[in-house]
Amino acid sequence: MNARALVGAVDVLLLTLDTLRFDVACAALEAGRTPTLAGLLPGGRWERRHSPGTFTWAAHQSFFAGFLPTPAAPGAHPRLFALAFPGSETTGPHTAVFDAPDIVHGFAAAGYHTVCVGGTGFFNLRTPLGRVLPGLFAERHWSPALGVTDPDSTRNQVNLACRILAGLPLERRCFLFVNISAIHQPNRHYVPGKEQDDLESHAAALACVDGQLPPLFEALRRRGGALCVICSDHGTLYGEDGHVGHRYAHPDVWTVPYAQFLLGEPR
Repeated sequence: MNARALVGAVDVLLLTLDTLRFDVACAALEAGRTPTLAGLLPGGRWERRHSPGTFTWAAHQSFFAGFLPTPAAPGAHPRLFALAFPGSETTGPHTAVFDAPDIVHGFAAAGYHTVCVGGTGFFNLRTPLGRVLPGLFAERHWSPALGVTDPDSTRNQVNLACRILAGLPLERRCFLFVNISAIHQPNRHYVPGKEQDDLESHAAALACVDGQLPPLFEALRRRGGALCVICSDHGTLYGEDGHVGHRYAHPDVWTVPYAQFLLGEPR
């Protein structure tokens, strides 16, 4: 993927499926529960990667510094995006390098309109901490309808993102970041009658998310396509080794699904 050549020619989408486990993502794909993602992922499968953080804040701080999840196999692994940094060993000829403090401001300097559609609590705009990450963007949105407690959060996030894209002139490129909240706890409302979050409700939340994504990708296609990155920021635990939640150095937390692809063709 030649990100350096694509920046300025296409929109860029960073879609984080907050808290999605790699094993659950792969099992759902194999069971046919995520047909939208199956049709988009290169080779029809998730790439196994390691997150730079074990919870939302740490992972996204790294993402916005250009450190997306790292391929699990050994290697130097040149990055898609990077910030100007002397001695970087993962900046290659196809890396889009920004002379900026973060990639959001880097895209803005390259002429992009930057948009954050928040989801989980670190994007809720309600507290000083909840305004830090969204504050990087020229346009940012959050409401309870986009958050973890609303069963229709993904539909609401996608509808909002589509309205924003439709309102932009075609010649104005967009860096769109969407933090999908549905898979994060609580997710038990995606299984009728379930009283506790577990792997079943985690997978059900993912299936619901998948069913709501098509309008977003259609909106990007209408604008001439996009460089898309879809990934989880971290996994979570449901009793494995006695742990519940995340912020643990555990394989089911740091191992995440990842995909990058070009949607459509540049205009």
